[in-house]
Parts: sequence; C-alpha cells; structure tokens
Amino acid sequence: RRGHPGWAALSLSVLAAASAAAQACSWLWLRSDPPALRPAVPVALLAALHLLQLGFFLRCLHALKVGWRVCWAKAEEEDEQRHMAFLSHDISMLRLFETFLENTPQLTLLLYIILQTNKAELSQGLGMGTAFLCVSWSLLDYHQSLRSFLQDKYELSLGSSIIYFLWNLFLICPRILVVALFALLWPYGVAVHFPLVWLAMFLWVSLQGTDFMESPGPEQLYRAVVAVILYFSWFNVAQGRTLHRSIIYHGFILVDSTLLALAWLWGRAPSEEHSYLLPVVFAALPCYLLGLGLRVTYYKWLHPNVQVQQEGRCDEVDASGGSDEVEFRSFLEQDLVNRRMQWLAQTHFALSQPAWQHLLNGAAA
Repeated sequence: RRGHPGWAALSLSVLAAASAAAQACSWLWLRSDPPALRPAVPVALLAALHLLQLGFFLRCLHALKVGWRVCWAKAEEEDEQRHMAFLSHDISMLRLFETFLENTPQLTLLLYIILQTNKAELSQGLGMGTAFLCVSWSLLDYHQSLRSFLQDKYELSLGSSIIYFLWNLFLICPRILVVALFALLWPYGVAVHFPLVWLAMFLWVSLQGTDFMESPGPEQLYRAVVAVILYFSWFNVAQGRTLHRSIIYHGFILVDSTLLALAWLWGRAPSEEHSYLLPVVFAALPCYLLGLGLRVTYYKWLHPNVQVQQEGRCDEVDASGGSDEVEFRSFLEQDLVNRRMQWLAQTHFALSQPAWQHLLNGAAA
C-alpha cells in the first residue's frame, strides 16, 4: 500500500516458504508415527489439511484433546502423560522451525525497512521487541521439551531458564542487527551472503551425518531447515560432546558478523543520518561476548548436569558423555515410540543400554 511491492513480495515469500516447510515436516512426521499416536483422522483428510497449511493447527487441537484427558486421568496412567510429552515436543520443534524460517527473516527485513525509511511506528517497535523475545523463548521451550523425555529428569530451574534465555537473546540480537545493516548498503549482497553461509551450514550438518528423518529425501529437508537455524543461532544436530563444534560455530559466526559490521562501517557516508547506529554497532560485539559468557556460566554452574554430577550421575552428552544410569521416557508398548525420538535421544542424551533397547521401533525391534 505504501508503494513497496518488493518488500511485500519478500515478506510474503518468507511466510509461504516457512509455512510450507513446517507443514511438510509435520506431514512427514505423522506418516512415520505409530498409528496409535496419530490424530483419529483419515489419512486423506490429514494430507488435505497439511496442504491447506492447517496441519500445525490440527496438532495443537489434538494435543489439547490429549492434554484434557491427562488432566482427568488417574496418576498411574503414565502412557497418556508420555503421549502428551511426545505431542508437546513435536509442537515445540515445529514452533522452533517456524520461528527461524519465518520470524527471524521477517524481523531482519523489518529492521532493514525501519533503517531504510529512518522512521518507526510504535507498533513496529513493539513487534520487533516481541519478535526478539519469541525467538529466544522458542529455543528455551525446545530445550525444556527435550528434557521432558528423561525418565528421571532434572528440569531447568528458574535461574537456569533465565540465563539460557538471555544468552540466546544476546547472541541472536547482534547477528540480526549486522545482517540488517549490511543489507542497508548492499541489499543484493545479502542475496549472495545468505545462500553462501546457508550452503556452508548445510554441508557442515551433512558431514555430521544426521539421521533424523525416515528416508534420505526428507532428511535433506531437515538439514536445510537446520542450516537456516544455524545462520542465526546454534543448534545441536549430532551426538557427542558439543564443545569443539560449538567453538567452531561461534568462531565462524563471530568472524562473519564482524566482517558484515566492518563492511557497513566502511561503506557508510561520513555524513550518514544513521550516526546514532555507531554506538549500537560498537555495542554489538560486547553483547555477543556477553552472550558467550552467559552460555559458559550456564554450562559451568547452572546446567542440570551440575546437580547430576553432585549426585554421582550424568544425564547429557554435553557434560561428559558417560552415563550408564539414565533412562529415557518410553511407552509401555515398544512400538509406540518412533525413530525420530530415538534420534533425538541419541543426539542429546547419554542412555543406558537397557533404556536404549526400549527406544527401538516396533518394526526395527
């Protein structure tokens, strides 16, 4: 309406691509789920709803239905609670995908538009602030949902959750800022920068040998989505200690973001009307370093593994990778746990051999 069809087309394209990818993942997951865990809806109707971009909405309704049963179920009916955890995790993961496929690109675009027009409405400012918080919240929600699958789980405390939320926020904000600033001077440069970095992340994820989906074709979709997430934020995709991979990733992002910021400082005119951005840019590096410091603080003193180690146990690969006691939530019937949960367990938690046997698919077992 304001005479910028290019911005409108870009925004709608991001929205359409994000929705299509999320619905595709949802449909592929439902196809691989045991029938007992799917909504009681004919397969043709499920496909039609996903084609109409309503698959995520259906999942939420199904989760509410199961959650209502859990609220009124007896305490000993554990399968319903595990079913709810299973559904909640899928919703949390789809929300995470949607956040990084839709919200973060649109947030970058909105910041670019505000800087380009040099004016911002109150609704835009509130929307940006809310979007930054939602991105960090989606990461925290995903991490908490993963921990819900531990049989003897050590949940995040309030302090741990706050620090986890803040270090993600402090790492994401500078990244989005420098990308928007780079686009301010070289809008077509971002069209080159994003595919190149995305391709590097895609190859990196592929080299780690992910095995999340049921077949090679959908696995490429998963890797492509994870590569978009890695463009903005860290996301663990492989088992084993994450320290060295995390150092490589954050070192790469720090160098890349610094180059983008230096390119903006070099290309801006001396009498640039965006002079107020100089202190913001110079504060971006300390902000990123603060985020890294908070992450170190979290894993050093506030991670649930600290409590586990105090009791002589360890439940996650991030800490030491050596546990023989931790058990993963599984249904009483083995064929009610699908392969996707098995991969997530292998990636994020160190399982004992008896617990690992419970994770086998019915067919695989």
